[in-house]
Amino acid sequence: MAVENPKYQKMLDNLLKICKNNLPAVDEALVSKAFELSLEAHKNDIRASGEPYFTHPYEVAMIVAEEFPLDDVTIVSALLHDVVEDTEYTVDFMNREFGKEVSEIIDGVTKISGIFRGHEITKAENYRKLLLSMVKDVRVILVKFADRLHNMRTLEFVNPDKQRRIAQETLEIYAPFAHRFGLGKVKWELEDLAFKYLNREAYEELARKLKAKRKDRESYIKKFAEPIVSKLEEANLKIELSGRAKHLYSIYRKMVRRNKPFEEIYDLFAIRIILDTKNRNECYTTLGIVNQIYLPVPDRFKDYISIPKTNNYQSIHTTVVGPLGRLVEVQIRTRQMHEIAEKGVAAHWRYKENKTATDGELEAWVNWIRDIFENASRDDQKKELMESFKLNLYQDEIYVFTPKGDLRRLPVGSTPVDFAFDIHSKVGFHCIGAKIDGKIVPLDTKLHSGDQVEIISSKNQHPNKNWIKFVQTHKAKNEIRKWLNKEEQTVVDSGMEIWEKKIKKMKLSFTPDDVLKIAHSNKFDNSRQFFKAIAQSTVNIDEVLTATTQKDDKEFEKEIEFQKFAKISRNEIGGILVDGKKSGIMYTYAKCCNPIPGDPVIGYITIGEGIKIHRKTCVNLISLSSTDSSKLVSVQWPEAEGSLFVAGISVRGKDRPGILNDISHSIVTYQNTNIKSININSSDSMFEGSVTLYVNNLDHLNRMMERLKRVAGVFSVERFESN
Repeated sequence: MAVENPKYQKMLDNLLKICKNNLPAVDEALVSKAFELSLEAHKNDIRASGEPYFTHPYEVAMIVAEEFPLDDVTIVSALLHDVVEDTEYTVDFMNREFGKEVSEIIDGVTKISGIFRGHEITKAENYRKLLLSMVKDVRVILVKFADRLHNMRTLEFVNPDKQRRIAQETLEIYAPFAHRFGLGKVKWELEDLAFKYLNREAYEELARKLKAKRKDRESYIKKFAEPIVSKLEEANLKIELSGRAKHLYSIYRKMVRRNKPFEEIYDLFAIRIILDTKNRNECYTTLGIVNQIYLPVPDRFKDYISIPKTNNYQSIHTTVVGPLGRLVEVQIRTRQMHEIAEKGVAAHWRYKENKTATDGELEAWVNWIRDIFENASRDDQKKELMESFKLNLYQDEIYVFTPKGDLRRLPVGSTPVDFAFDIHSKVGFHCIGAKIDGKIVPLDTKLHSGDQVEIISSKNQHPNKNWIKFVQTHKAKNEIRKWLNKEEQTVVDSGMEIWEKKIKKMKLSFTPDDVLKIAHSNKFDNSRQFFKAIAQSTVNIDEVLTATTQKDDKEFEKEIEFQKFAKISRNEIGGILVDGKKSGIMYTYAKCCNPIPGDPVIGYITIGEGIKIHRKTCVNLISLSSTDSSKLVSVQWPEAEGSLFVAGISVRGKDRPGILNDISHSIVTYQNTNIKSININSSDSMFEGSVTLYVNNLDHLNRMMERLKRVAGVFSVERFESN
């Protein structure tokens, strides 16, 4: 039997070429024989697309050869995977012609049909057989993935109902399966293809938005990567650097999970650095170089090299602050780590001496699922059997049931309260108790896959602030916070009304900043807490006002003194630069951190007040940037004449004759430092003073302060800052 058609000969030549390029060794005669048999067996079959059916096993073999190339046996099995099911050829025939390995893989992949009535039980039996076969040879599942992947790529040719059924099955079964086997690339493609047919409108909108932002993102990544590439080349590290592809379904899930629009979810830039080395220590060297160039975000670091994921995934993940204050995720891994991340078990299998073995942990997982099926009688309800299988595919999710048998998917660690809010917000608001499998349980009980949950509700019940401590889902947390904030606002408004009436009666007037200072002086974090305490009568408003009106004005004077200094210092250096140049853009200085020349600063775009200038260490800025980093802009202090800026320090100590002269002498004799002004007041043998001087930089200022601390009688030297 020879390939007579030039078209098919070309296809065979192409397959053999890819096999020779990707496989360590290939039996060309065996692959050619399988190609010819598959072509002959399917010669009268046509696909829904109108193409000869043979194109399907051929493309499956091509996927195996390109996506997760293992050996020629897998290629042969892929070419023949539908022959036994769809034609007269038997497993015994395959064993005689192609050997035991090929026949067992084909048998493992072959679907069982007509044994049981009903779609669900047939499907369950198919997966049972697949798993049983997989224990013997992991190549079965890889051929199955390739089969499903090609079917999904050509799904447009089947009717809409079948499209949705196959897409749902892919999303529920195959994509999580691929993740469990570490087949990252396959998982993402399966999810995106399934998403396309399950929610086409959302899919197309996201695809359009991604395409529109592509050029801008590529330009930014190039700018970000240039200094990294330069430093890595200096360190003689061979790397491949690229922007990491974003997957539509993962973006969509984040949008739904976080309840945020596309623009906020997709603001995180990402690159991947792949090192051509077997030395994993070079990954940590690369991390050090990246962190030297860009400031890392402490809470956004994961080391999956030291502690790999359960599917053998290894990589370093870190997030840094790139140009313009934008967050960039950086992944660092070796070439081998990358191959395993993309091809999972397929790549891992290539490194094993015993090719038919699986990892101990993986085998234990497979055996566990196998027991579910083997111990289940044929009389079991179809749905229960299928769901039992599905429940344990998701490592980070659980499936629980309503009293009516409806299935709900929740994160691991979820509680009855999460379940209640997942049903409906009103059910969550009035949740007073819960039953799991008919037994009453506390509301903070952890749910497990397979639990049947019933919610007990009461119109008089409202969310408890303690619920926030144990709920897991975004929806539950968000709805509880909204309710609590609404309730709190009523109390705050009441306290504010009491305050306004009181100060009006006493003919006093306070600005919002004044109220905030009063709140801070009474140990409250903010004005809301202060007003809330007034409403709840936990603070005596008369005592507060008396203490405020009788209080020494010394602190206010200090603040006024600082503001005068800050104005002089800022004017002296010439204001602020936006992106390295003066512009007509309006800006103001944030009162929360009061930046002054010499402080590292960054801008935050506001509505109505232009750009707010913050210190980079400002707690408020860190909080704002975590919610929307796109509003951060690069700002700088301009270099003053002679590269000097005005700094202020406060000095305290024991008064003595000549102390002013000693302080002045200590300053001017250090690098010819010039004093702009000096003021010292004495009281009860103690002195307190302020000095403004010209310094080169913060290091110059810090060294000067250390020098002053050594002057006899000086107790403390601090930088002049706002209270």
